[in-house]
Amino acid sequence: MTAITDTDVAAGSYDELVGRVLGGGFGPDPRTRRIAVAFSTRQAVRHDGRSGGYRNEVLSLRLAEAVGSCAVEPGGLPDGAIDDCVGADVARLLEHELLPVRVAALDAYLMHVLPHGPASGARPCPLPAGSSLEKSRARAAAVVDLLDVAPGRTVLVVGVVNSLLEALRARGLAYIPCDLKGGTTEWGEPVRADALSELERCDAVLASGMTLGNGSFEPLRKHALLHGKPLVMFAQTGSAVLPRLIGAGVSAVCAEPYPFFWLDGGPGTIHRYGGSELPGAAL
Repeated sequence: MTAITDTDVAAGSYDELVGRVLGGGFGPDPRTRRIAVAFSTRQAVRHDGRSGGYRNEVLSLRLAEAVGSCAVEPGGLPDGAIDDCVGADVARLLEHELLPVRVAALDAYLMHVLPHGPASGARPCPLPAGSSLEKSRARAAAVVDLLDVAPGRTVLVVGVVNSLLEALRARGLAYIPCDLKGGTTEWGEPVRADALSELERCDAVLASGMTLGNGSFEPLRKHALLHGKPLVMFAQTGSAVLPRLIGAGVSAVCAEPYPFFWLDGGPGTIHRYGGSELPGAAL
């Protein structure tokens, strides 16, 4: 396969994608694929030169050679969730009561059957070795280059990462920062907690894959599709899921499977799908 928009590997919505997996539309029956390892990764960070810090927690599931992941709010994953996943088949986990478990299971399955690479529509992008801040900035540049938005336009950013805001500022783009936690950006700008209420004010959307795990992704996708706005996803959560929705509201994805850039100071690789990768493209 040479393009993710091929009907064999694309879907019209998240629910359609799940239904196709459960129906064997991507190959192996998910009832025959079991999760061997389940684990969580917790991180706290404060980059040199930055006034604030943040925490991350991610649920990851190992299926054969593949790892699927879904971020959760720190402390929000019940103790029994990992035990539920170990040894369970993917189909059962796709119907689990916890949305992050369902997302991580779908991500693991799709990573297993459609690993990142040219055959799945991906363009590898190397990340250089460096400090956590250096790698964060390198990733941010790779993400923002997927936006088809001219300077002066406004981007709704869902899931505040200061390096991404810094890259948008360098491109001459205005932005509306949104995050469920609220707060302020590195530059003292208020962070809005309700991203959906800000959609009418933006020309494009740049959103974290975390939106899959908290249930806010589909409204973003539907808005982008209805209004023809670029929707670029930066995805540690659902890195193998979101590329399958390009053409159904998602315009581009920067996919970053486990292990993430903040876990290792050495060189790494992220995978870009869709988009022009041409800074300053007109909208």
